[in-house]
Amino acid sequence: MAYKFLDDVSIADVEFEATGKTLKELFESAAHALTSVQVKDSRKLSSKEFILIEKDADSIEMLLFNFLSELVLIKDADRILFSKFDAKIFPENNKWKVVCKCYGEKIDPEKHELLVDVKAVTMHKFNIEETKNGWKARVVLDI
Repeated sequence: MAYKFLDDVSIADVEFEATGKTLKELFESAAHALTSVQVKDSRKLSSKEFILIEKDADSIEMLLFNFLSELVLIKDADRILFSKFDAKIFPENNKWKVVCKCYGEKIDPEKHELLVDVKAVTMHKFNIEETKNGWKARVVLDI
């Protein structure tokens, strides 16, 4: 899994590029990037909490957008950040579907060094493309 942060975006946003040999790896890399924006060392997050996310969309782009947006919603509503993801991405009934097991724990400022709070995933520059090495996504987060 791989991702890198890009600097050519406004200071109220964070932009990253996630890659993966498969769509599974791409979605998991993007989810790890989202977590890494919010907490300094995601390895310090335990796997105490488990949530199953199921989303579908008409396109793979909107599927990733919906999936990442759900992770932001869970962080806001339940105060949980995730450190481990097991995603399955597949076509179903003329749509794309993701089923992802997410493992993490409640945010604890005493234990976790928090960085910024992601407010939303944006459509600005949002892009997924298949490359010769697999898949690549560009995502801008509103912080």
